[in-house]
Amino acid sequence: MKRLLWIPAVLLVIVLAGGWWLSRQPRQLPAQAEDPVIAAKLKDPEVIAQGRYLATVGDCVSCHTLRGGQSFAGGRMLPTPFGSIPAPNITPDAETGIGDWSFQDFWRALHDGMGRNGEPLYPAFSYTSFTKVDRDDAIAIFAYLRSLRPTHQPNAAPTLRFPYNLRSTLTAWRAVYFKAGTYRPDASQSASWNRGAYLVQGLGHCNECHAARGAWGGLEASATLSGGRIPEQGWYAPDLSTQANGGLTGWSRQDIIAVLKTGQASKGVAVGPMADVVAGSTQYLREDDLQAIADYLLSLPARAAQAPTRANFNAQSLISRGNVVYGERCEKCHGKNGAGIAGVYPPLDGNASVVEPTGINATRVVLLGGFSPLTAGNARPYSMPPYAQQLSDGDVAAVVTYIRQAWSNHAAAVQERDVAAYRHTPID
Repeated sequence: MKRLLWIPAVLLVIVLAGGWWLSRQPRQLPAQAEDPVIAAKLKDPEVIAQGRYLATVGDCVSCHTLRGGQSFAGGRMLPTPFGSIPAPNITPDAETGIGDWSFQDFWRALHDGMGRNGEPLYPAFSYTSFTKVDRDDAIAIFAYLRSLRPTHQPNAAPTLRFPYNLRSTLTAWRAVYFKAGTYRPDASQSASWNRGAYLVQGLGHCNECHAARGAWGGLEASATLSGGRIPEQGWYAPDLSTQANGGLTGWSRQDIIAVLKTGQASKGVAVGPMADVVAGSTQYLREDDLQAIADYLLSLPARAAQAPTRANFNAQSLISRGNVVYGERCEKCHGKNGAGIAGVYPPLDGNASVVEPTGINATRVVLLGGFSPLTAGNARPYSMPPYAQQLSDGDVAAVVTYIRQAWSNHAAAVQERDVAAYRHTPID
């Protein structure tokens, strides 16, 4: 019997060893002839223009561009709890990019999460969302990428810890967290709602940030757009429901459209990673697509009321201290009532980034400063200075706790130890 107990362990070692060996074997498939019908579409200027728009909707350039580097040439390391994964070069360079790819290669990556050589892709590439993109849109995106100037930039290797560096382990992960399939319209909803759902669930890949992840980095189906920490970036993407107990409770259609188009709304501004998304992607969306996204988000259901959290310490002294810090540092811009000044200084009363469950966002803004995106509709954005050098961890915890519990806000307190942790979280 004892010998039998060793069998699963031995099999696991064999599987991992085999995965390690396979991951080390170089395999490069030769270029394949393109389907003639698709080949014609790849050269159509209208298809290329549509692909450029769709690639912008998907904010592809954000991940596939090294800061200060050539657009789409890859090189940016994407941090995960398991190590870092480099975004590859997707310019049409034959040796280091996708110049030798056929559309079928591209479709397999986007739709099935499989590489050109048959290897499962790491889900830092959001194929769990991109699988919903339909074939015609995928052809357009591929046509646009093929129209770019080729850039020769070799791809770096992932720096994942064992056993996550073995692609064979992705087989089990995919079985639990991934199901391929394009978006299927809901016949009971309007065309605009379905367009919004298609963009949010697919190319926009909003759920990749705005949902909680499990221990293995997978997204739970029950947590769709309900908010979650952005792994390894030190920010919290809020719940996107506008209904009762949602992260955007009270937001109007115009608030949603305004924050996506300009980065500013009456309820708050886009900061942190979302500011980058607005600057590089959503500000360029057509009006009908913005309306469609608003239609979809406004339909998200109410959330269950959160049980009140009781601090394991007396927060009253922290709030009193925070009131003093607020008066000295914040009141001049944000007002005694936390209402701010429309179009200039964002409100703090009811602000989704202030009252999100963790307190990360407000803490990071106090430490690093608040920088709303530069957009066509907000050409001269006002910025909040960083206070990391002026305020101690205790002062930051106090003022953040104060604003999270002042006026109509009823969010949990932030402790000094939390501030210390967030202070040392990498910016990018």
